[in-house]
Amino acid sequence: MSRNWLAIGCVAGLACLAGCGQCCKGPAIDKDFDSAVKLFNGKDLTGWETSGGAKWVVEDGMLIGTQGENNAPGDLFTTQTYTDFVASLIYRVEWPCNSGLWFRYQSPRKAYQADILEYKDPECYSGTLYCPGKMFLAMNEDKTLVNREGWNAIKVRAEGDHLQVWLNGHQVADVHDDTSDSGKFGFQVHPGAEFGPMKIVVRELLLKPL
Repeated sequence: MSRNWLAIGCVAGLACLAGCGQCCKGPAIDKDFDSAVKLFNGKDLTGWETSGGAKWVVEDGMLIGTQGENNAPGDLFTTQTYTDFVASLIYRVEWPCNSGLWFRYQSPRKAYQADILEYKDPECYSGTLYCPGKMFLAMNEDKTLVNREGWNAIKVRAEGDHLQVWLNGHQVADVHDDTSDSGKFGFQVHPGAEFGPMKIVVRELLLKPL
């Protein structure tokens, strides 16, 4: 091999290693979450309150929600309320599941939820944006965006009446709605024996006020 080709090969090799280094680090950090606040401390339920009969525990740094006795449902809400923000949730579930991330929750009729589900009619999947009384404001119709057996990331941006949702880096909702302008964050465990095996596991919930 000539010196010229050797030099080119070395440069290419170094570039490849640099690229691999970037790949090993995973996706680039979302700048939206610089200086973000952790809403879940990974230790206990400080800053949260339960509603209903579902079970909420912290194990190995994870927040886990399951149905209670006789398939009882329930919710877990932050004690504080929030208005405009960007939020990031890292989670996984055991199916069948009907859950979601509540945001701007004021009451069962005044709230939004980034759904975690598989809905049949109309057909839609996790990342779908739900509003009580209005049903789905936007639907994720692409099931390939969902990592059924592993970790998923939901990002929510709420600013004024502008609501946006991303699932695993893909935008699945971009709407305007004025049902609720502020409220709590929360998680839901749905009722029903058909969802009896469900479990939602939360690794991280970050918030950056706007």
